Amino acid sequence: MKPIHPILYLATGNPHKVDEFAQLLAGLPISLESANALGGMPVVDETAKTFEGNALLKAQALYRQAPRGTWVMADDSGLETDALGGGPGVLSARFAGDNASDADNCALLLQQMQATASAERSARFRCVLALLGPNSSKALFFSGACEGTIASKPTGMGGFGYDPLFIPTGYQASFAALAPEIKASISHRAEAIKKFCDWLKHFLNVSTPFPS
Repeated sequence: MKPIHPILYLATGNPHKVDEFAQLLAGLPISLESANALGGMPVVDETAKTFEGNALLKAQALYRQAPRGTWVMADDSGLETDALGGGPGVLSARFAGDNASDADNCALLLQQMQATASAERSARFRCVLALLGPNSSKALFFSGACEGTIASKPTGMGGFGYDPLFIPTGYQASFAALAPEIKASISHRAEAIKKFCDWLKHFLNVSTPFPS
Protein backbone atom coordinates (compact mmCIF):
# COMPACT_ATOMS: atom_id res chain seq x y z
CA MET A 1 0.00 0.00 0.00
CA LYS A 2 1.45 3.35 -1.06
CA PRO A 3 1.93 5.97 1.68
CA ILE A 4 -0.43 8.95 1.60
CA HIS A 5 1.58 12.07 0.85
CA PRO A 6 0.59 15.52 2.14
CA ILE A 7 -1.16 17.64 -0.49
CA LEU A 8 0.29 21.03 -1.32
CA TYR A 9 -1.92 23.41 -3.31
CA LEU A 10 -0.04 26.03 -5.27
CA ALA A 11 -1.78 29.40 -5.25
CA THR A 12 -1.28 30.46 -8.84
CA GLY A 13 -3.07 30.43 -12.15
CA ASN A 14 0.23 30.63 -14.03
CA PRO A 15 0.96 27.26 -15.72
CA HIS A 16 4.65 28.16 -16.13
CA LYS A 17 5.01 28.46 -12.36
CA VAL A 18 3.18 25.19 -11.77
CA ASP A 19 5.54 23.39 -14.15
CA GLU A 20 8.59 24.98 -12.53
CA PHE A 21 7.45 24.05 -9.02
CA ALA A 22 6.69 20.49 -10.13
CA GLN A 23 10.20 20.13 -11.51
CA LEU A 24 11.83 21.56 -8.40
CA LEU A 25 9.73 19.44 -6.00
CA ALA A 26 10.12 16.21 -7.96
CA GLY A 27 11.04 13.27 -5.75
CA LEU A 28 9.78 14.75 -2.50
CA PRO A 29 7.06 12.94 -0.53
CA ILE A 30 4.39 15.52 -1.27
CA SER A 31 1.56 15.75 -3.83
CA LEU A 32 1.48 19.04 -5.73
CA GLU A 33 -1.84 20.39 -7.00
CA SER A 34 -2.52 23.66 -8.75
CA ALA A 35 -5.26 26.09 -7.78
CA ASN A 36 -7.30 24.60 -10.63
CA ALA A 37 -7.94 21.55 -8.44
CA LEU A 38 -9.88 23.87 -6.12
CA GLY A 39 -11.85 25.59 -8.84
CA GLY A 40 -9.22 28.09 -9.87
CA MET A 41 -7.17 30.81 -8.24
CA PRO A 42 -9.31 33.49 -6.56
CA VAL A 43 -8.82 37.06 -7.73
CA VAL A 44 -6.41 38.74 -5.33
CA ASP A 45 -5.79 42.47 -5.12
CA GLU A 46 -2.04 42.50 -4.52
CA THR A 47 -1.92 45.67 -2.44
CA ALA A 48 1.08 44.82 -0.23
CA LYS A 49 4.31 46.75 -0.68
CA THR A 50 6.53 43.69 -0.26
CA PHE A 51 6.88 40.29 -1.93
CA GLU A 52 6.25 38.69 1.46
CA GLY A 53 2.99 40.59 1.92
CA ASN A 54 1.64 39.76 -1.53
CA ALA A 55 2.62 36.10 -1.23
CA LEU A 56 0.67 35.91 2.02
CA LEU A 57 -2.40 37.56 0.47
CA LYS A 58 -2.45 34.95 -2.31
CA ALA A 59 -1.87 32.04 0.07
CA GLN A 60 -4.67 33.18 2.36
CA ALA A 61 -7.08 33.57 -0.56
CA LEU A 62 -6.63 29.98 -1.72
CA TYR A 63 -6.37 28.60 1.82
CA ARG A 64 -9.94 29.71 2.49
CA GLN A 65 -11.23 27.27 -0.13
CA ALA A 66 -8.76 24.42 0.47
CA PRO A 67 -9.75 21.23 2.32
CA ARG A 68 -8.76 20.94 5.96
CA GLY A 69 -5.49 19.12 6.55
CA THR A 70 -3.80 20.35 3.38
CA TRP A 71 -1.13 22.93 2.73
CA VAL A 72 -1.23 26.00 0.54
CA MET A 73 1.79 27.77 -0.86
CA ALA A 74 1.96 31.02 -2.79
CA ASP A 75 4.89 32.84 -4.23
CA ASP A 76 5.42 36.44 -5.08
CA SER A 77 8.40 37.23 -7.17
CA GLY A 78 9.75 39.90 -9.40
CA LEU A 79 12.67 41.78 -10.80
CA GLU A 80 14.61 44.42 -8.89
CA THR A 81 16.92 46.77 -10.79
CA ASP A 82 19.36 49.04 -9.00
CA ALA A 83 19.16 51.71 -11.69
CA LEU A 84 15.41 52.05 -11.06
CA GLY A 85 15.70 52.09 -7.28
CA GLY A 86 14.57 48.48 -6.94
CA GLY A 87 11.83 48.72 -9.56
CA PRO A 88 9.76 47.25 -10.97
CA GLY A 89 9.79 45.11 -7.79
CA VAL A 90 6.33 44.06 -6.60
CA LEU A 91 4.88 45.72 -9.71
CA SER A 92 6.88 43.45 -12.05
CA ALA A 93 3.87 41.65 -13.53
CA ARG A 94 1.98 44.89 -14.17
CA PHE A 95 4.88 47.25 -14.80
CA ALA A 96 3.40 48.47 -18.09
CA GLY A 97 -0.21 48.31 -16.87
CA ASP A 98 -2.71 45.92 -15.33
CA ASN A 99 -3.18 43.97 -18.56
CA ALA A 100 0.40 44.23 -19.78
CA SER A 101 2.01 41.32 -21.59
CA ASP A 102 5.51 40.07 -20.90
CA ALA A 103 6.63 41.83 -24.07
CA ASP A 104 5.05 45.11 -22.88
CA ASN A 105 6.85 44.92 -19.54
CA CYS A 106 10.19 44.10 -21.14
CA ALA A 107 9.81 46.94 -23.63
CA LEU A 108 9.09 49.46 -20.88
CA LEU A 109 12.04 48.25 -18.82
CA LEU A 110 14.39 48.64 -21.78
CA GLN A 111 12.99 52.08 -22.47
CA GLN A 112 13.52 53.26 -18.89
CA MET A 113 17.06 51.82 -18.81
CA GLN A 114 18.18 52.82 -22.29
CA ALA A 115 20.54 55.49 -20.94
CA THR A 116 21.89 53.22 -18.18
CA ALA A 117 25.54 52.24 -18.62
CA SER A 118 26.37 48.53 -18.71
CA ALA A 119 28.23 48.78 -15.40
CA GLU A 120 25.08 50.10 -13.73
CA ARG A 121 22.59 47.52 -15.03
CA SER A 122 22.79 45.23 -12.00
CA ALA A 123 19.57 43.48 -11.04
CA ARG A 124 18.17 40.47 -9.28
CA PHE A 125 15.16 38.23 -9.40
CA ARG A 126 13.66 37.81 -5.94
CA CYS A 127 11.13 35.24 -4.73
CA VAL A 128 9.27 34.83 -1.44
CA LEU A 129 7.18 31.74 -0.67
CA ALA A 130 4.38 31.86 1.89
CA LEU A 131 3.28 28.51 3.31
CA LEU A 132 0.09 27.93 5.28
CA GLY A 133 -0.09 24.54 6.95
CA PRO A 134 -2.89 22.25 8.15
CA ASN A 135 -5.32 24.04 10.46
CA SER A 136 -3.00 27.03 10.75
CA SER A 137 -3.38 30.69 9.95
CA LYS A 138 0.27 31.50 10.67
CA ALA A 139 2.57 31.42 7.65
CA LEU A 140 6.13 30.31 7.17
CA PHE A 141 8.24 32.23 4.64
CA PHE A 142 11.12 31.09 2.41
CA SER A 143 13.04 33.52 0.22
CA GLY A 144 15.57 33.36 -2.58
CA ALA A 145 17.37 35.69 -4.97
CA CYS A 146 19.40 35.41 -8.17
CA GLU A 147 21.82 38.21 -9.03
CA GLY A 148 22.52 39.32 -12.57
CA THR A 149 22.33 42.18 -15.08
CA ILE A 150 19.81 43.55 -17.56
CA ALA A 151 20.76 43.08 -21.21
CA SER A 152 20.27 45.80 -23.83
CA LYS A 153 17.95 43.57 -25.87
CA PRO A 154 15.98 40.36 -25.35
CA THR A 155 17.50 37.00 -26.29
CA GLY A 156 16.31 33.42 -26.05
CA MET A 157 13.00 31.71 -26.71
CA GLY A 158 12.36 30.02 -23.35
CA GLY A 159 11.14 31.19 -19.98
CA PHE A 160 8.64 33.95 -19.34
CA GLY A 161 8.40 37.40 -17.84
CA TYR A 162 11.71 39.25 -17.89
CA ASP A 163 13.74 36.10 -18.60
CA PRO A 164 14.87 37.28 -22.08
CA LEU A 165 16.50 40.36 -20.52
CA PHE A 166 18.06 38.86 -17.40
CA ILE A 167 21.60 37.50 -17.57
CA PRO A 168 22.48 35.72 -14.31
CA THR A 169 25.89 36.32 -12.77
CA GLY A 170 28.46 33.86 -14.09
CA TYR A 171 26.66 33.27 -17.39
CA GLN A 172 26.69 34.92 -20.81
CA ALA A 173 23.15 33.90 -21.80
CA SER A 174 19.79 35.15 -20.58
CA PHE A 175 17.43 33.04 -18.50
CA ALA A 176 15.37 32.59 -21.67
CA ALA A 177 18.39 31.16 -23.53
CA LEU A 178 19.72 28.88 -20.79
CA ALA A 179 18.74 25.23 -20.63
CA PRO A 180 15.74 24.73 -18.31
CA GLU A 181 17.76 22.51 -15.97
CA ILE A 182 20.38 25.25 -15.54
CA LYS A 183 17.77 27.89 -14.81
CA ALA A 184 16.07 25.51 -12.38
CA SER A 185 19.32 25.09 -10.45
CA ILE A 186 20.20 28.79 -10.06
CA SER A 187 16.93 30.71 -10.11
CA HIS A 188 15.50 32.79 -7.29
CA ARG A 189 12.58 30.39 -7.09
CA ALA A 190 14.93 27.41 -6.93
CA GLU A 191 16.75 28.95 -3.96
CA ALA A 192 13.50 29.65 -2.11
CA ILE A 193 12.15 26.18 -2.85
CA LYS A 194 15.42 24.59 -1.69
CA LYS A 195 14.93 26.29 1.68
CA PHE A 196 11.35 24.99 1.75
CA CYS A 197 12.52 21.48 0.82
CA ASP A 198 15.12 21.50 3.60
CA TRP A 199 12.42 22.50 6.06
CA LEU A 200 9.98 19.93 4.66
CA LYS A 201 12.46 17.06 5.01
CA HIS A 202 13.03 18.03 8.61
CA PHE A 203 9.30 18.43 9.24
CA LEU A 204 8.41 15.02 7.80
CA ASN A 205 11.29 13.21 9.47
CA VAL A 206 10.91 14.49 13.00
CA SER A 207 7.25 15.59 12.98
CA THR A 208 8.05 19.16 13.95
CA PRO A 209 4.76 20.83 14.88
CA PHE A 210 3.56 23.34 12.31
CA PRO A 211 3.09 26.79 13.90
CA SER A 212 -0.46 27.46 14.99
